[in-house]
This record gives sequence, structure tokens and C-alpha cells, in this order.
Amino acid sequence: MNAADRIVGGLLALLAGFAVVLQLVLMLRNSEGGEAAIVLRFLSFFTILSNILVAGIGAAMAVARARPRWRGAAALYITVTGAIYSIVLAPLWSPTGAQKVADELLHHAVPVAYVLAWLVFSPHRRLAWGDGLRWLVFPAVYLVWTIARGALTGEYPYPFVDVGQLGVARVALNCMMTGGLFAVLGLVFVGIDRALPERDRP
Repeated sequence: MNAADRIVGGLLALLAGFAVVLQLVLMLRNSEGGEAAIVLRFLSFFTILSNILVAGIGAAMAVARARPRWRGAAALYITVTGAIYSIVLAPLWSPTGAQKVADELLHHAVPVAYVLAWLVFSPHRRLAWGDGLRWLVFPAVYLVWTIARGALTGEYPYPFVDVGQLGVARVALNCMMTGGLFAVLGLVFVGIDRALPERDRP
């Protein structure tokens, strides 16, 4: 890994890390409830988890310890974060001020920056087709946690998984469609990886 890779990794870590911290500060300032409850709510958003992963991968790139499979997983998760926000969630509200900044960073700037960095700076031809399916494990675990937490608290991080408002059948359909998006994009990322020129191995 050369110096450019390390610098890009460090910049990604700073960008995603700043976005996550800014969102946490805003939630602590504007949300009701104790700090522990707010932090748990904060960590219930896939957006936050995917941005934390990007920050971690960026930090790992900076010290030459980011594995291709994890880089690919982060590319998938942050892409889905940006896509679902832009298509489904963005029309539902209009944030302003610091919240607007946080939203743009979390859902647009970080996804675009990371995917470009993955295309240009990641070592390619390291992924197998099975990786696209293995990457489904985390979203599946996240879904189980989200539904279970929602059943206990009545609080859901996203409207399309709100069982109380939409009912089980509609949420199940939404989850199947989202799962299909993860599966298709995961295979697309593997295909791109296998088509790109192989960079020098470290």
C-alpha cells in the first residue's frame, strides 16, 4: 500500500467519523430521554452503522490493514444507505442547518467518496461471488434486531419497517425488496471487482 492509499484512508476516516459524531451531537441535543437511550436509538440506524464501518475501513487503510472483503462490504452497505435515503427517505423531510449538513455527509458525501476510493485505491480481483451472499448476513442480523427492538419499544428507525403503522405483511414485502437490493448490488460489486485491473499486491 502506497502513501496515497494511506492518505485517502485517513481522509475517509475523518470524513465519516466527523459525520457520525455530528449526528450524535445533534441527537443528544435535540432528542428526549436519557443519554443511554439516545445513544441506543442512534446506533439503531443502518446509516450510522454503515458510516461507522466506513470510518473503520478508512482507519484500517491508513495503517495498511483493510482486507478486500471488508472493503467490498463497506462499499455495498454505504451504497444502499445512500440509495434508500435518496429514493425513499429524503422526500419525507427537509432538514435545515446543522442537521442538513449531517444528512448530506452521511447519505451523499461519504457514500460517493468511499465508492470512488474503493474503485481507485482498493486492490481488485480479490473477491469471490460468494462474498456477495456473505455480505447479506449483517443486514439480516440488523433486520432481526430492528424488528425485535421495535416490538418491545414501538420505535422503528425507518418508516418502511414500522410494523405498527404498516402491518406485518407490508413490512415483510419491504424487507424482501430491500434484501433483494442488497443481494443484487453485492453481486454487482463483486462483478466490478473481478472486472477491474488487479493492483499490485502489498
